[in-house]
Amino acid sequence: MVDRLLGVYNADGGLVGELRYIVGHVLGTRSCALCGITHSPIRRKREWDALVTELDVRVDLRHLNELDERERAAVGDSAPVVLVDRDGMLSPLLDDAQLTALDGSVAAFGAAVRAALAALEPFEPEGAVSREPAPEQSTAG
Repeated sequence: MVDRLLGVYNADGGLVGELRYIVGHVLGTRSCALCGITHSPIRRKREWDALVTELDVRVDLRHLNELDERERAAVGDSAPVVLVDRDGMLSPLLDDAQLTALDGSVAAFGAAVRAALAALEPFEPEGAVSREPAPEQSTAG
């Protein structure tokens, strides 16, 4: 079961982090495709807010300096990234290249998330018992 999506920006939060990102972005030394999807130059996009209410899964957004230890380990150096949190496991759903290809489009992001979620294999922890009943075996002989 998918518990949530975690979008991780390639930037630190807070005033200093935001300023560093803006300067780096202007100088061409920093980029964050997820930032371009969720925000206009001034504020969060209205289309983003609408999409989040339409998705059937909770969406959390974090800056690099806001991640807990488990999230930081899952992200590594791959930000920006969208992780899927299912059954207590974090794994990549959309990577930087996929996010960059969306060219800042909220609609394209929504389609990509829906497609990626639909393509997920059912999660079966090692040693788990299938929830489906076993087929009946014939006793004819």
